[in-house]
Amino acid sequence: MAVYLDFETRIKGLQDDIEMAAIRGDSDAQEILEKRLTKEIKSVYANLTDYQRLQLARHPDRPYAMDYIELILENRYEIFGDRHFSDDKAIVSFVGKIGGIPVVVIAEEKGRGTKNKLRRNFGMPNPEGYRKALKSAKFAEKFGLPILMLVDTAGAYPGIGAEERGQSEAIAKNLQEFATLKVPTISIIIGEGGSGGALAIAVADRLAMMEYSIFSVISPEGCAAILWNDPSKVEVAVKAMKITPADLKRAKLIDDIILEPQRGAHRDKVEASLAIKDYFLTQLPLVQADDFLTSRYRKLMDCGAFA
Repeated sequence: MAVYLDFETRIKGLQDDIEMAAIRGDSDAQEILEKRLTKEIKSVYANLTDYQRLQLARHPDRPYAMDYIELILENRYEIFGDRHFSDDKAIVSFVGKIGGIPVVVIAEEKGRGTKNKLRRNFGMPNPEGYRKALKSAKFAEKFGLPILMLVDTAGAYPGIGAEERGQSEAIAKNLQEFATLKVPTISIIIGEGGSGGALAIAVADRLAMMEYSIFSVISPEGCAAILWNDPSKVEVAVKAMKITPADLKRAKLIDDIILEPQRGAHRDKVEASLAIKDYFLTQLPLVQADDFLTSRYRKLMDCGAFA
């Protein structure tokens, strides 16, 4: 069953009424209710608060990386393991084709359902996950394949084992290596972009965010706990942190915002996947036509600069 957030209550009511009208065979009522639903959705989504956008980024029905990969990546073949320790299921990597173009896809996967979430470690990668991502990127570089990265994590796994195996070093190594890859790279934040866990696969020629996603140095709950010793002040933290796509675009920390379907990606994953596919296919020729290594270096050096 579809999950509705607090601010979607009226949308749920209208959706239920439409389903009842369809059951009764009352097409006139159904048409009227559809128009009211469209109007209500426009009204609600045009006036979202930053906290409501955070809720949408974490929506349980929101498409995860594997949902998008299954819809847009043809002839896919999965790459496993980091050749050092093990295969981290929180990071997935594939070779395949998007719109007929050979590509390597690297993504963070949260998993759906209790068993799968545990297997995927709730999308929080260990060091071996980032090393698998780097291995896949080097494979792409060797064969001249562009890379698409899909970011969706609350952050890197903070467990003792992860620290013992070099979590910070693995993330730092990715930042260094991805900055110098000699193939075009496009990274898209599809849900949560949390801390270094997200940044490790977000250094790219083009960094975009889905309309209802977030990108932050720490979770809003963590920020509230540190600054006010009160995790309940999460709404205040969200507003202060400026973690929405519009805020980050104004700060020139991301390149583009990918618009989602009218009802959000959590209600129409097919249209959302097409938006990602179109963005990739549109931006790839622009990156390839550019001196992307020089442009990438200039872009990274400009981060945080101000006059």
